[in-house]
Amino acid sequence: MAPETPSGTAPTGRPCAICGKPAVQRFKPFCSARCADIDLGRWLKGSYVIPGEPVEDMVEPVPKRRDEEE
Repeated sequence: MAPETPSGTAPTGRPCAICGKPAVQRFKPFCSARCADIDLGRWLKGSYVIPGEPVEDMVEPVPKRRDEEE
């Protein structure tokens, strides 16, 4: 049987993706709700970006749909 952590969940094999502590099943791949929230904040701020070439602005505007024309 796996040892229990203070939060009452068994640790998983991989470390927390944020702080490196043992991850727990309840918050997998993180060790706590705090680390999960830190990761969510990074996603919402745009810290995780896949590098690529910039997208050029559209030359022509997108035509309106028939039901949007007045």
